[in-house]
Amino acid sequence: MCYCALLPRLPTRTRVLLLQHTRERDMAHGTARMASLCLPDAELHVGVDWAARAPVVRALSDPARPAILLYPGPDAVDILTAPPTGPVTLVVVDGTWAQARRVVRDNPLLQALPRYGFVAPTPSRYRIRREPAAAYCSTIEALAHVLGVLEGEPVRFQALLAPFEAMIDRQLACEASGPSQRDRRPRPRTAPGPALPSEIAARWDALVCVVGEPNAWPARLRATAPPDELIHWLAWRPSDGALFDQIVAPTGALAPHTELHSELTATQLAAGVTHAELIARFAAFVRPTDVVCAWGPRSPALFAAARRRAARGPPRPARGRAALRPRQGPQPRGPGRPDPGAGRRPRRSAPGDARSAGARLARPAGRRGRMTGPWGRARAVPRSDVDWASSDARTGPTSGRGR
Repeated sequence: MCYCALLPRLPTRTRVLLLQHTRERDMAHGTARMASLCLPDAELHVGVDWAARAPVVRALSDPARPAILLYPGPDAVDILTAPPTGPVTLVVVDGTWAQARRVVRDNPLLQALPRYGFVAPTPSRYRIRREPAAAYCSTIEALAHVLGVLEGEPVRFQALLAPFEAMIDRQLACEASGPSQRDRRPRPRTAPGPALPSEIAARWDALVCVVGEPNAWPARLRATAPPDELIHWLAWRPSDGALFDQIVAPTGALAPHTELHSELTATQLAAGVTHAELIARFAAFVRPTDVVCAWGPRSPALFAAARRRAARGPPRPARGRAALRPRQGPQPRGPGRPDPGAGRRPRRSAPGDARSAGARLARPAGRRGRMTGPWGRARAVPRSDVDWASSDARTGPTSGRGR
């Protein structure tokens, strides 16, 4: 609301120095600025540290109007019954009581001032904010009481409260005209559901929770960076507390923030196992009846990629004359003389090779996708589950050995 028309002009011989906490500046119902607009001899400063503020230091060191601090305390003099004689600089800290306490505590310049306090003769009219105690009041109410005593005109300074009371009345009228946030109807309480889904509760003894940490590159580098790979795999069986914790050595360079996000050093990662060793060790950890549970598709996708890396195995050296004598440059070719090295690539081990540790993890048998390995043969696994839980992404007798 606009209260400009209600602002009185009250000159004083007392200089009023209002030190407002930074967080109080934007409070819509604050009264320090309202008081400064009513008092032409008042100064309003915003901040928390006043030692380096030249206008504040200059006002506090004025011998013509010595500074006093209006702040309660055990050593404070009651300003209503024993006011100082002569003109003074009245220092008032504006903010919540906790903010004002910190400002006084952290500024030796304020601690050195003579301290005055008072007990409000009337209850506070600040009905839209709650005071810590009944004897406390707002900044503008405190100025109305204290200036009335210092200037010897208590009735004249009651005019300070005109815009203050208008602001409060307008706010209360606004709250009464519409629904309040505090008056919302409470939602009816519903009976809590089961702590775990029935599918998980029924297989609790077989549940294994897994999570994987990747060596992941930023999105801005994905076009040229290698694909994400698994570098840390954890599994926990809540029924007996068994824990599987395995670090996997990355096959390529580390992404810029991998060490930060994984909380693993490059030395720890370099000492990790290979993807084939991870697959083999995890296959020994899980039981035939275990049900593996992951939060979202990220961890299963990382494990599936690790399984594919393990299934491929290390590259085999290329055979033949071209491998023994690699070409150093272009060779002349005549009619009927083909290039012996053109289009040849080194052979790699097949996905179902006997050396592949992924082939020992689990083998889907038959066309229905029933798991026959340690990932559980008790239920038919959907095709998407077979893709990351089995030794490779295929089904049927061509998977693994025995082809």
